[in-house]
Amino acid sequence: MSVKLGMLALLAESSMYGAQLRSEFEARTGGTWPLNVGQVYTTLARLERDGLVEQDPQADDEGRILYHLTPLGLEEVTTWWRTPVDRDETPRDELVIKLALAVTTPGVDVPGVVQTQRTATLKHLRDLTRLKVQATDRQAAEAASSNDLAWLLVLENLIFAAESEVRWLDHVESRLALEAARPRTPAAPDPGAGREHTAHDTSTAYESITKGAQQK
Repeated sequence: MSVKLGMLALLAESSMYGAQLRSEFEARTGGTWPLNVGQVYTTLARLERDGLVEQDPQADDEGRILYHLTPLGLEEVTTWWRTPVDRDETPRDELVIKLALAVTTPGVDVPGVVQTQRTATLKHLRDLTRLKVQATDRQAAEAASSNDLAWLLVLENLIFAAESEVRWLDHVESRLALEAARPRTPAAPDPGAGREHTAHDTSTAYESITKGAQQK
């Protein structure tokens, strides 16, 4: 999530201090994407530079500065609500890159890498599921707030992503098994093409893996 746009959305509701923005951002997202104070004020400085927010000319008695959304900032937030999130660019997923490199690097136990990741992802999925059960029980036992609903939606998104990652790892494992069973014809060595061949193999492996990731 864009921290910049998230902060603008909060300021569209009411003017806030930097510390308020930090606590509200974390409360709305269930602390999934925690912010540090430096990040908040660095972002505010950039937003002010771009004419999207402005601050009170003087701090209050406690030294706090109140920030307000400008008309240009409100226009930016309104456009964000109406614009779909761009999915055209392939994200730099560390796991995808790791496996793409693993299948093209001699001596790497690729099935072991996959199994290690699956174990970790399944543990993460169990933890998320436990949190969802707790959040659902709490929501049923008392009057649910909008923040409770937001946290539940975030949790469900993370659960779906973890489930999808497990399915994709199963797919990768199947592809590795098929590749290992495929007959190979030894090719004559070409000393001058080694580096280009490696780059081509890496590119092909990455494309194959990312296609599976985009379908998960």
